[in-house]
Amino acid sequence: MDLTRVYDPELLPPLEIFLSQPQLNWENLPASRALLQEAMQQVKASFPDSPNILKEDHQVPGPEGAPAVPVRLYRPKGEPAPLPGLLWIHGGGYVIGSIEQDDLLAQHLAESVGCLVASVDYRLAPEHPFPAGVEDCYAALKWLASHADELGVDRTRLAIAGASAGGGLTAALALLTRDRGEVPLVFQLLIYPMLDDRDATRSTELFAEAPIWNREDNRRGWRAYLGEAAGGPEVSPYAAAARAQDLRGLPPAFMAVGAAEIFLDEDVDYALRLAHAGVPVELQVYPRAYHAWDGIAPASRLARQFAANRDRVLREALHPQGQASAQEG
Repeated sequence: MDLTRVYDPELLPPLEIFLSQPQLNWENLPASRALLQEAMQQVKASFPDSPNILKEDHQVPGPEGAPAVPVRLYRPKGEPAPLPGLLWIHGGGYVIGSIEQDDLLAQHLAESVGCLVASVDYRLAPEHPFPAGVEDCYAALKWLASHADELGVDRTRLAIAGASAGGGLTAALALLTRDRGEVPLVFQLLIYPMLDDRDATRSTELFAEAPIWNREDNRRGWRAYLGEAAGGPEVSPYAAAARAQDLRGLPPAFMAVGAAEIFLDEDVDYALRLAHAGVPVELQVYPRAYHAWDGIAPASRLARQFAANRDRVLREALHPQGQASAQEG
């Protein structure tokens, strides 16, 4: 693959730096997780916590028969309660990642959007296959809603968000939450979400050899999460949201995806299906962008454009009265 022709030239130098570092080792996932944690600690040493954010770590009740779920809260100082709440779900192909991975981003979202962010540390595959991940996320969301008063959260303004596998979990969680009818959601933010285990789109063929999350990585991630069921006829929509037959009644959505990544087709298709089901949806496709371009090349024009749009839609969804006042003024 000639990367100079496929990707935005501004995204290439950061990609080279990223690829020079240790990559995901499917044969030794514990080692990959440890390396990622070490890298996150090094990043945090260079970027101190925001002085405007209070952090709290909690162990919330897990699904029945399962261990407690770690959740970290990020609360902006000086914001009047009750605050809207945002459940954040990290990415990592269902097999790696942690709260620490998106610690700086969660701080940014809490401060920029003006909300309480709850970041959930769900159990990882293959040690904990479906439904462990999505049920942990649901447990964290239910805890956030049921403890809204003591946490200073407005239960009528709850949103969910995630990137990559976290975006896939977010879409699945929206379906699960709709069907259980216990927690009202006002918004879902799906950042290049991992939605479809069937590996049957044109973009998976076009970008099969992509340096970031290629076709083989995707197949392995789904097999880790779903086991032998991956790609077969019996996969639940709570595992792979693209499998859902009925998308009616889901919360409004914002979706973003790179034009040069394997998730392009499945994400665009899901956005169209949401629209056809009457769900308000905003879809943005970023030209010549590879998977996770915003995290790998955060100073690039495309990353800054995406971040501004992400923060904007969250503010609009979680502060609707403020937006209306601003428009009237």
